[in-house]
Amino acid sequence: MEALLGKTLDELKLVAREAGLPAFAAKQLAQWIYVHKVRSIDEMTNISKAGREALAQTYCIGCSDPVDCQRSVDGTIKYLYQTADGHYIETVYIPDGDRATLCVSSQVGCRMGCKFCMTGRQGFHGNLTATDILNQLYSLPERDTLTNVVFMGQGEPLDNIDHVLRATELLTASYGYAWSPKRITVSTVGVRKGLLRFLEESDCHLAVSLHNPFPEQRHKMMPAENGYSLTEFIPLLRRQDWTHQRRVSFEYIVFGGLNDTPAHARELVSLLAPFECRVNLIRFHDIPDTEFRGAPEQTMTWLRDYLTQHGVTTTIRASRGQDIFAACGLLSTAKQEEEVQ
Repeated sequence: MEALLGKTLDELKLVAREAGLPAFAAKQLAQWIYVHKVRSIDEMTNISKAGREALAQTYCIGCSDPVDCQRSVDGTIKYLYQTADGHYIETVYIPDGDRATLCVSSQVGCRMGCKFCMTGRQGFHGNLTATDILNQLYSLPERDTLTNVVFMGQGEPLDNIDHVLRATELLTASYGYAWSPKRITVSTVGVRKGLLRFLEESDCHLAVSLHNPFPEQRHKMMPAENGYSLTEFIPLLRRQDWTHQRRVSFEYIVFGGLNDTPAHARELVSLLAPFECRVNLIRFHDIPDTEFRGAPEQTMTWLRDYLTQHGVTTTIRASRGQDIFAACGLLSTAKQEEEVQ
């Protein structure tokens, strides 16, 4: 069966036509899916019974509930979803006062190979479809509380640019979720083709996984540096207009003795100031068999203060869900797949 979730309004017009429905039924379908979030075609009560039966011969909604979850002491919840083709991905729900953010995955595994990331160790097993991406919101038990979505889960979003752009289109379209692009942030390590398309075709916020201002050192940590160096994409980002609705931020995991020295701080200032951006310093959470270690708290505080004093607005991101391995860089479904299967 083909999923209706993930289809644009133009595609729903074709669906309606094939099912013998009038043209206006496409907007009805969109409303049932993206506004009412129905679980079955039978719930679409303003479509004739014959029309629903015709739709059901070929289509389904395409939603599926989480198959497992883990709850952190800080309120963070990590959900395990099964994709349409039988893989498993993790999604993290992060409540914080009057805000609630969902960290969604865009791929099964990841091909970027960052040395400090559990997902990267899984290797790459496929792209998620827009249906798989949107289902992480659609079937979330807390979906009605969401205020923001960040594409910072498993995978490199701009390596799956077609489906990520389709998902963000449906999240922001007037016939879809009708969210403001300001509620959505897409992360990247810097993927040339995907980044160029994202900057051209989307108004959502951008978060760049930086982690080291020296290209040769960054390459040792993040092999993707070899494909699109920060010496190329930082100047590109500088030329963009970040002064209005859209913003760019830089994620910087702080590793003790590796990227937290005065030389790194000075190079970050040289790279980013003056620039309408923000740097988020992130605590490193230990993963097995790694050479990396976290930096002391006093080092993170010093780095934040140094960058801010030299014209680069910098914050230390609060760590969430570490006890359930839901924090930055810890998502990995290998163990869960074994248990579920």
